[in-house]
Amino acid sequence: MSLLPALAPWQQRVYAHAAGALAAGQLGHASLVVGPPLLGKRVLVEHLARRVLCLTPLGDGEACGACRSCKLFASRAQFDPVEMRPDGTLAQPWGHSAHPDLVFIGYEVNAKTGKPRTEIVIEQIRALSEKLTLTPRLGGAQVVIVDPADAINYSAFNALLKTLEEPQPGRYLWLLSSNPARLPATIRSRCQRLELRLPPRDESLAWLHALGHDAKVAQEALEAARGHPGLAAHWASGDGLALRRAVAQDAESLQRGQVAPAEVVQRWVADGRGDERLQHLAELALHQLATAQEHGLTDPARSRTLARRFDDANRARGLLRTTVRADLTVTETLLGWCR
Repeated sequence: MSLLPALAPWQQRVYAHAAGALAAGQLGHASLVVGPPLLGKRVLVEHLARRVLCLTPLGDGEACGACRSCKLFASRAQFDPVEMRPDGTLAQPWGHSAHPDLVFIGYEVNAKTGKPRTEIVIEQIRALSEKLTLTPRLGGAQVVIVDPADAINYSAFNALLKTLEEPQPGRYLWLLSSNPARLPATIRSRCQRLELRLPPRDESLAWLHALGHDAKVAQEALEAARGHPGLAAHWASGDGLALRRAVAQDAESLQRGQVAPAEVVQRWVADGRGDERLQHLAELALHQLATAQEHGLTDPARSRTLARRFDDANRARGLLRTTVRADLTVTETLLGWCR
């Protein structure tokens, strides 16, 4: 039997708000759950799903943990909680839940290629719509979780719109998105919004300490992640901070003309972590810009250069998820760091 991770303080606040709306009968048919990657959107909605699906809730509305629904929920399929890994690769595709009234929609494996799709297609949305018209197997509620919703393609969005316009009592559709602007306005306007936001620094540090991270490492990771505790925890748990330092060293070598871009590119793309390095490079440009402004060094030309480097790195990250050659994409970005 699997257990859900405990909610972090910033997740708990959103959960309490949603639970209150549910108790008051004000939680709508469809909700759009937004927030940066790695901030815990999926864990949040799974806690909500357990509460909604419980057949004999406790006095405070929390799941009892003992009814048939709760037992089936505890044996649901488990997947990587990261929507998109920091290296740009797709997380393990979703599968079927052991709970008959809990449905996950996400990246499916393409039957022809044997690889995960890079989008959610219309066939998946049609299956979702059909599921929501059926009577819940356990006689309670029914929950469908779509993650990530911004991966739904255009044709599938049109099919989803019809489902949103025809809500069924006791059916809940939750769309998870790190980039809600990519969703059509017609979809966003028909959903209640639940938003996970970056918490205060002290709260993030306390949470990182509770995970067992050294105080100095936690502070460095949180600063590098610009206050994002989930990303900080990811970097502090692995070699993310070491990789960040290596990226900063490579950038400095490029600026001083001590190394050729081609040499750096070979190392950056060889292990499949080009996206993660580009993320660190973008953050480095942003950090340099912020530091210059703090010290009153507001040279317009340098500010434009750093802003361009930030944009170029993020644009390259997007290109790495396409069929464009990784080495050419990274080379073009690194040329912007040379004299």
